[in-house]
This record gives sequence, C-alpha cells and structure tokens, in this order.
Amino acid sequence: MEPSAANDETHEIVIAGGGLCGLATALALHRKGLKSLVLERADSLRVEGGGLCILPNGWRALDQLGVSHHLRNLGFQLDKGWDLGLDKGTQQAMPAFGKGEARCLKRSDLITTIAEALPVGTLRFGCQIVSVQTDPLTKFPRIQLSNGKYIGTKILIGCEGSRSIVADSIGLKPPSSFGLGAIRGLTIYPHGHSASHELVRMTKGKTVVGRIPVNDKLIFWFVVFPAPIQPDVKFPREPELIWQKAVEKTKDFPAEVQEMMERCAVELLTFTHLRYRAPWEILLGKFHKGTITVAGDAMHVMGPFLAQGGSAGIEDAVVLGRSLAKIKDDLSKSEKYEEVASKVGEAFDEYVKERRMRVAGLSTQTYLIGVSWEERSPLVKLGAMIARAVLFSNRGAHINYDCGRL
Repeated sequence: MEPSAANDETHEIVIAGGGLCGLATALALHRKGLKSLVLERADSLRVEGGGLCILPNGWRALDQLGVSHHLRNLGFQLDKGWDLGLDKGTQQAMPAFGKGEARCLKRSDLITTIAEALPVGTLRFGCQIVSVQTDPLTKFPRIQLSNGKYIGTKILIGCEGSRSIVADSIGLKPPSSFGLGAIRGLTIYPHGHSASHELVRMTKGKTVVGRIPVNDKLIFWFVVFPAPIQPDVKFPREPELIWQKAVEKTKDFPAEVQEMMERCAVELLTFTHLRYRAPWEILLGKFHKGTITVAGDAMHVMGPFLAQGGSAGIEDAVVLGRSLAKIKDDLSKSEKYEEVASKVGEAFDEYVKERRMRVAGLSTQTYLIGVSWEERSPLVKLGAMIARAVLFSNRGAHINYDCGRL
C-alpha cells in the first residue's frame, strides 16, 4: 500500500533533474531567497556531452546567476566561426560570431561550477522519478520515486530533459526526432594544439563535423549525420563502438579531423538522436498546470545547430527565478492549495509568456536547419532554405537577446 500522504517528505519547491537547467534554476531561486530541492536520478553530476558553446545571450544569463567570472577563465574567447563546404570548396563566415562574447566550455566545468554555488543539501542524487501524482489530502504535486518513497511539494519544476516525466504529467507530447544523430567528444593535446580560436564547421556529403577549441590543450568536436530512428536497429552505446562510428564517418575529411578522432578521449564519447519540440507546439502548448511547470529541454528541446540549447535553459532559469520571487511571501504564508495555486499560476503565466516567443524563434530556426540537413526531398529542403531566408534574414540576431536582471 502507498504510505499516507501525511507522512510524505515535503518541500516548497522541487526541481526534477540535476542537469544544466535544473541546477541553474535552483541557483536562480537561491539568489532570490527561495529554497529548492533538486532530484537527480544519477549517482553523481551528469557531465557527459563533452563541451557546450555559450554565446553572448548565455553569458548575460550566467552573469545574473553570479558564476560567469569563474567560467570565463575556463574557455577561449572565440573570434569567429566558419562554415566550410568541402565538396564545393566554399567558405562562409558565421554571423553569430560577428560580435559579443562566445566561449566553448567543458560541460563538466559548467555543471560543477553551478552545483558548487548551491547551498549544501540542495542536490540529492539517486532519485529516479517514477510518476507525478496529486496528493489526495493537500492537492499539491506528489512525486513517487523508484525506491518507493514519496515527496510532496508546493511547486514542481521539470528539468529532466526531452524524456521528462513532469512534462508528460502536464499533458505535453513527447518531442519528435530529426533523422539525424550526433556524436560528441573531446580531444586532449598534452603539448598543445595549433587550432585557431574559431568554430569551424565542415560539411562533406551528408556528414557535418564541427571543431571548437576549449583551451590551448583541449578541443570539443561533434559529428552529425543521417541516423533515422528504427525500432529494430539500436545504435551502439559502448564508447569503443561509438568511436569506430566517428572514425568511419570522418574518414574522407582532412587529416587534422582524422587525427582529432584518433586521439580523442574514447571514454567521454556520447551519441544522441537529435530531437525537437515542433515550433507550432511551442506556440500553442500549455507549459504549466496547477503548480507544475517545465524548463530547458523538457519545455523546448531543439536541434543544436545554433548552439543555443544550453543557453536557452539558463535563460529559463533566470526568468523563472525572477517570476517566482514575486510570490515568495505568499508561498511561505499559505498552506491552502487554492491560494498557492492562484499565485503560482500568475507567476507561471508571466514566465511562459516571456519565454514562449523567444524559444519559438529558436525552435523554428533550428527546425528549418534540421530539415535541410535531413535526408529529405530536394523540394522540401529548398522550401526550408527559403523559409529560413525569409524569416531569419539576420541569422545571428538570436545572440542579441537579453533575458534581463534576475
């Protein structure tokens, strides 16, 4: 039998997921005087994924969280970016690197820095959420964990990524998948590398390779290629097999790319199918229900083509922290669901209203890029390219966004 709801462990705010967005949200709330509990299913910080490119809008958000001063010392300032078409010998500058601050950071450095800024006891590991229920006594959210325990909370924020149980509990559809896969990795050069402080993205055939220096001895890279999800075909998860696939996909690329693959840290390799929440779902979706909402990939997972997924999640954290801070006193004073839900609903309305058009723009732009990279008919690809040219004539405008003060 279920334990009595009256005996549940309870908290005012629970954040599901201890990834980048979940930790950033907890830190934003902490900066505004709000305590939260972060539940992470893994037994330690999830630092896989290699590197993360943070563009000017992301640094503005990190400034508000109070951690940017340390992080700036951990990654090169990127001067510019280049798109190289190896088949036709073309070269085009990336507009997103024309001005402002852009750096690539090790994901582990970013995650660890934010986690260390949180109060002791905020982050709890080994907590896998099985379901989200409604407490029969209080009407507030009630979380069931895989170990059989229950946790009650006034506010629940889902930040567990694209496979979010919290998102499912408020009626959001599972995200869709591009017919694309991405391998990400880090290559260490003990004696230093000669790569310029630039993002270089090379396309040959149907494969795209990106290279971004982190510091003078470390390069983050990615390989994107057609990989439709097939229920009866499983992509290998073992690092050695992922490495073999990366080597195979880049065998026709320049020698420097092949060397980068040969020398990479095999144990740090990851593979993912690229997922997205469709732009029309962003525009029309209901992103909160009662005292439950979502942020980060749980809300707006998108293709990585603009390098904005991580920064958008940090922006979410700042806006959500600012919105909930306005009802801090109401949250602590009342224990009645109707009173709390009314105030929380107003805060969530403000949060979703502010974020909807921002992430809809990012989602649309990345969706159109993803369609043009997929194995689609030439007519569909042409349509996506025309739509992108019309809707996003200023291709780098997304970096100018400012999420405002916390």
